[in-house]
Amino acid sequence: MRKFLMAATLALAGTLALSACNKQDEGQQTTQQAAAPKPTNPNDTQAWNAYLGQIVQNNMQGMTADRPFAYLVPAGDDEDSKAKYDRQLQNVQDTVARGVLPGNLLAFAGPSSAKTADFVIAAFQGAKPGSFKDVIVLFIGDQADKDRVLAALQPTGATVRFVAM
Repeated sequence: MRKFLMAATLALAGTLALSACNKQDEGQQTTQQAAAPKPTNPNDTQAWNAYLGQIVQNNMQGMTADRPFAYLVPAGDDEDSKAKYDRQLQNVQDTVARGVLPGNLLAFAGPSSAKTADFVIAAFQGAKPGSFKDVIVLFIGDQADKDRVLAALQPTGATVRFVAM
């Protein structure tokens, strides 16, 4: 299952990178791609990747890196989901500690907005003030979680974007 999540994340990132390279007219793009509906099953990773991928793609303005880094935060409370959550959190915490180059976009979303907000807050606890200047952090979640995510990211200097699910 871990390999599937990694493959799905890489596929999402690859799709976004390739679609960013495809410079079509916006009118053509909207007629070719129907918007994916918000999935109702929190365990349907493929549907969530499609849904969140279109949101990330629509919020890439200002990004100068080759591709965004999208993180789908697992929603379940079973042991497998908790293990995935912990591994992914450790990975993001390591990335935050190392720093991210300006022009990159980090996107965080998941079936549970509260869990995603907790994830972002925990991931950026160790960030140095101002260390994310000119880095875009996209939080896709519920309005109720927006303020606490903004408060956690504000000291980092990141450009924070919020999209309501």
